[in-house]
Amino acid sequence: MTQGASSARLWLAALVILLLAAPFAVYPIVLMKVLCFALFASAFNLTLGYTGILSFGHAAFFGWAAYVGAHAVKVWGMPPELGILAGTAAAAVLGLAFGWLAIRRQGIYFAMITLALAQMMFQVAVDVPFTHGEDGIQGVPRGVLFGVFDLAQPFTMYYAVLAVCVAGFALIYRAIHSPFGQVLKAIRENEPRAISLGYRVDQYKLLAFVLSAALAGLAGATKALVFQLASLTDVTWQMSGEVILITLLGGVGTVFGPVVGALIWVSLETYLDVLIDALKMLLTIFGVKAEPGNSGSWVGVVQGAVFVIVVLAFRKGVVGEVAERLKRRGDAINSATSASAASPD
Repeated sequence: MTQGASSARLWLAALVILLLAAPFAVYPIVLMKVLCFALFASAFNLTLGYTGILSFGHAAFFGWAAYVGAHAVKVWGMPPELGILAGTAAAAVLGLAFGWLAIRRQGIYFAMITLALAQMMFQVAVDVPFTHGEDGIQGVPRGVLFGVFDLAQPFTMYYAVLAVCVAGFALIYRAIHSPFGQVLKAIRENEPRAISLGYRVDQYKLLAFVLSAALAGLAGATKALVFQLASLTDVTWQMSGEVILITLLGGVGTVFGPVVGALIWVSLETYLDVLIDALKMLLTIFGVKAEPGNSGSWVGVVQGAVFVIVVLAFRKGVVGEVAERLKRRGDAINSATSASAASPD
């Protein structure tokens, strides 16, 4: 095991321990949203960060898994574990169809094909009866997991979501550190060279795309149970753009980047409007007139500003930049130590 892999596993273990204790300090619903979006972004990062292909249609997998999972639980009466699996399977099938049509194209052409296909699926979601159009599938029962764990209890639901997301992260981690993952990185770095070495590049990219779609579906189906809702918001092109921003914010091609990006993004969405309202009240106390306008409009402005600052100051994302600076510091310490050892007394 390399030092980098060992360090990553230690960080992962520390993160899991932190997450086990987190619901005692933070509202569990917020944490579950962070986990679902972290898994969604990690799934997307498998294609962009490790394979080098940009999909602009991942909301289709996320949203349709939510619809199928919610329908399976509410209408078909499936237990929650089977509902999540149904949504994940639907996303994998959809990913196979998308990939089969788009994988032979590269760059912006691949992105535009996936965007067009995702918009087609959005229109289907508007028109087909079982999605209930703009109302969505509401009141989805959480049920009893494996016939034992009552997911109506917030803490039980949180730990179930944590288990699902950790399993998804473990699968992604295993994939990117396997021979399969090494081939994906070779394709990302130099696709013609990978072809010259005899690898069937299109098959590897298709498999990575389907795996990414399935994991995005796992996140979407889980989110539908958390919020007891599957809606058009989950299949819009804005959702595809949001997962791209989360991944870029945390760090493309890093293991923990999507997790940190999701934490920052969801925290801004959840708490920023509260902070803005508190600031307005504080200004009023000091005699400064503050407009009572919608604080939610400022959330987007601040999110955009944060994203611009991160892109300009942290070109590799938050995690990528921190890792790079730690590496430089370690190299400098090692160089200084080597020079000291080599110098004569």
